[in-house]
Amino acid sequence: MEVFFYGLFMDKDILKKNGIKPSNPRKGHLSDYALKIGNRASLVPSKNEKSYGILMTVDNDAIDRLYAETSVSDYVPEEVIIVTNSGDSVNAICHNLPPKSLTGTNKSYAASLYGLVKKEGFPDDYLEKIKRMT
Repeated sequence: MEVFFYGLFMDKDILKKNGIKPSNPRKGHLSDYALKIGNRASLVPSKNEKSYGILMTVDNDAIDRLYAETSVSDYVPEEVIIVTNSGDSVNAICHNLPPKSLTGTNKSYAASLYGLVKKEGFPDDYLEKIKRMT
């Protein structure tokens, strides 16, 4: 299955530590969604925004196990269309929090995400948005 990761799960090492063996990683974005960081990160509908991340092929059972963990069990899978950096449109699953669950702030998470997004080479304006959350 194609899964779009936009938070710290973009880091393949974190996925591997959680028993996930991703393949075919591709950078891309989801249009009309904005990144929000409360206690956790989520994407929320927002006209004319783009959220960046990494699209990966992942085993269905592995994703189910990953999102069964208590810290991320509130996330809900959503079907989305990701535009890869090569211009392909790909149907994928993206896990997001219900709006009522997106509360609080987590500057430490935002700082870690900023470092990962910078390392991955996402656009400067996206980096700046995340930096303002730190």
